[in-house]
Amino acid sequence: MSERQVLEVPVQGMDCAECTRHVQHAIASLPGVEEVTVYLASEKAVVHLDPRQVDLALIRQAVSGAGYSVPDVETQTDGGQAGTSYQRRILSLLALVFGTVLFVVIVGEWLGLFGALTEHLPWWIALPVILLGGYPVFRNVILATRRGQIISHTLMTLGVIAAVVVGEWATAAVVVFFMRVGDAVEQFTTERARRAVKELTALAPQTARLLRNGEEVQVQIDQVQPGDVVVVRPGELIPVDGLVLAGNATLDQATITGESMPVEAGPGTQVYAATLAQLGSLRVEASRVGKDTTFGRVIRLVEEAEAQRGPVQRVADKFSAYYLPVVAAIAVLTLILRRDPLATAAVLVVACSCSFALATPIALLASIGNGARRGLMIKGGRYLESLARADVLLLDKTGTLTLGQPQVTDIVWSQSNGLSPDAETTRRQVLQWAASAERYSEHPLAEAVRAAARQADVSLLEPEEFQARPGYGVQAQVGGLRVDVGSRRLLEGLSNLDEELLAAAARLEVDGKALLFLLVDGRALAVLGAQDTLRPEVPEALAEARRLGMRHIELLTGDHTQAAATLARELGVDYRAELLPEDKIRIVREFQAAGHTVVMVGDGVNDAPALAQADIGIAMGAASNTLAMETAHIALMRQDWRLVPEVISIARRTMGVVKSNIAFTALYNLVGLSLAALGYLPPMLAAAAQSLPDLGILANSARLLRQKNRS
Repeated sequence: MSERQVLEVPVQGMDCAECTRHVQHAIASLPGVEEVTVYLASEKAVVHLDPRQVDLALIRQAVSGAGYSVPDVETQTDGGQAGTSYQRRILSLLALVFGTVLFVVIVGEWLGLFGALTEHLPWWIALPVILLGGYPVFRNVILATRRGQIISHTLMTLGVIAAVVVGEWATAAVVVFFMRVGDAVEQFTTERARRAVKELTALAPQTARLLRNGEEVQVQIDQVQPGDVVVVRPGELIPVDGLVLAGNATLDQATITGESMPVEAGPGTQVYAATLAQLGSLRVEASRVGKDTTFGRVIRLVEEAEAQRGPVQRVADKFSAYYLPVVAAIAVLTLILRRDPLATAAVLVVACSCSFALATPIALLASIGNGARRGLMIKGGRYLESLARADVLLLDKTGTLTLGQPQVTDIVWSQSNGLSPDAETTRRQVLQWAASAERYSEHPLAEAVRAAARQADVSLLEPEEFQARPGYGVQAQVGGLRVDVGSRRLLEGLSNLDEELLAAAARLEVDGKALLFLLVDGRALAVLGAQDTLRPEVPEALAEARRLGMRHIELLTGDHTQAAATLARELGVDYRAELLPEDKIRIVREFQAAGHTVVMVGDGVNDAPALAQADIGIAMGAASNTLAMETAHIALMRQDWRLVPEVISIARRTMGVVKSNIAFTALYNLVGLSLAALGYLPPMLAAAAQSLPDLGILANSARLLRQKNRS
């Protein structure tokens, strides 16, 4: 079995989706490359390879052969990147200078200022402009032709050649000028969409101040290890995820949660990399560093989101692949039927396939990058597309609709099972058994039991053979006894149940309390009642979700029926109660089988399978829940229900922009090709016109960049 290695390779010069396909094809053709994904937004390729067959040098050579470049990874800086494109910039500058002069001359002729000057323009003036300005374009065309590929510049190059053949040197030079202008517009358009992603990446801390042997030592972030103690001073970014050991500070966590309101941090507080210590200083024990931090995972997910193409984008990509051969066929027909080389050249020049390739990803990159800065982790365009047409919203209860901080309000025990007659002693014993068994559970009700034990100053025992039983509760060995804590399902199959205990449980249910039954060695000894608080923003958020097109909203919970019914009435939604995780999956599938697009909102604790099964799984408060961030399709980094309708609105707006981009591009190209084929659009104007769709796409997609955080 071959040794597999994953290599991240920076790639420069990519301006559109067509570029990423060329780079991907070039790298994938190398022996030893098992898988390659190229990301336009982060300008890199992630290559899975066998290091015994291929290395970075071979990859750099393949990328260069495709017309792009791989900078030196170790010495890459902003200045270094500028250096690698120095020659291209000089050539571009010369082309623009000469092209601008020629353009002014031609416009002047149209206005009657220069007479027939352009008709007598010497070829030896136009030729340097064509060669110098068109060199990068012509080089890419030659490389693509050798690989058997037709790219958008192939047709434009043929248009330039056609103009030269018929002696239209000025026309050819101006076409080259606008080719370069079009490239600049495409690059500007792509860079504008990349900006949010790049700004996010730039926030990653590069250094850390470690406490070693009582002294502070500043090191590069890649030298920090879990367990190191990091010193954070006022005004500095926290470089790691970790636990505060000492100190107090006010933190700005907007980079993670999108929330601008500061939070207080002190000993025992969990803090995150890339958050800002505004006031105060901290000593933090590192738990995760570098790419393993929450911020590192955010960046990775944003970068990987580009690869998750939805149906609309895949259709646009396929259309782009077939578009160029169709344009070539139209050009041939124009030449045959009209016998007009200039009209044929105009057809070749006006075709703008890059605008089709840009129509979808530009809008998606803008929304995904902008959303990440506001605490909305959208893992790809396919999920935005699905969310835009979703009509069913399914809701988890505990920790999702509620604050996730339930409190134990009642403890009732059986009087006939040998417990101490002293009420306080029995209460403490019940709490010790229950909290010890729940010691390592992540469920909010488990934390409620542990909090009640702490409040009563009850010491916990170390559980043995701990086992979480989804839908039932937990089971553990505590002090040599088998202790079960969980839902009413634990009572199934038990005999001789205490009627008073069952009656007390029924009264708690009527009050809408969540129940936890305590079994010791198979005997039901007690029931604990807990109550959570509904998040105050939920009713308004659900009303907004209905307004945005969610026709059916339903609560899915493992709680007992009475508690679910009480909450459902308050929210005005349907409900199903006493569900196991597999029941939630079944319900999601039922809606999907009926033709609905399903959104599931949960906290990712016991509803992770349902989040994964739904068309769009949305996890609340994912900053502190690694499983939720990895499982859900959209992760909300803070516990705020206003983000749910906000991300629905973003999806609908984004797909509206995508569809209008595609419609505008299709109509523009149809009109342009028609005018060119009929001879109404000369090559010079065709060259100028081919760059305009990109500007239209940028202007339309810029609306997504200007979206404000409504929370």
